[in-house]
Amino acid sequence: MQSRSHLYETLVRLHGDAVLRFLRRRTDPHTAEDVFSETMLVLWRRFDDVPHDEPLPWLYVTARNCLRTAERSMRRQGRVVEKITTVDPPKDTVDAGLEEDPRADCLRSALARLSPTDAEVLRLWAWEELGPTEIATVLETSVNAATIRLHRAKKKLRQEMDAPRRLDDRKGGKR
Repeated sequence: MQSRSHLYETLVRLHGDAVLRFLRRRTDPHTAEDVFSETMLVLWRRFDDVPHDEPLPWLYVTARNCLRTAERSMRRQGRVVEKITTVDPPKDTVDAGLEEDPRADCLRSALARLSPTDAEVLRLWAWEELGPTEIATVLETSVNAATIRLHRAKKKLRQEMDAPRRLDDRKGGKR
């Protein structure tokens, strides 16, 4: 009986070139090499699922799925890079807009009192105009986690902005 490693090497030797040609016909050479590596990794992990009498169609399906995943990832990265490079630096945007607003100092102070993570989530949402899905990509977390972080950060900012008024109220100050 042959070992798993030996069978894997035999499959790669027999069909590896065909899979790589399959990928090169569908994408650029660099991406094809990366996706080929991913496909061979999937082959190793799911070796027991491979029909050993007809492995090539299974390898093509796996390569196609890996290529789709790689293309989705590249599109997402491209969108994030495009947004980051087309948006003005946040400091300029904040200074220009907030200097005219009488609540600017209150907002700056409240934002500075937040944790760096909460402040970053709010900046991504407000300044970069990213939605929860894009924020999740930037923060490398799930969409659900990004949505929850954004909700909590908004709530904390609201509490921080109300804090000076509460202090004024206790001191008998104006509101």
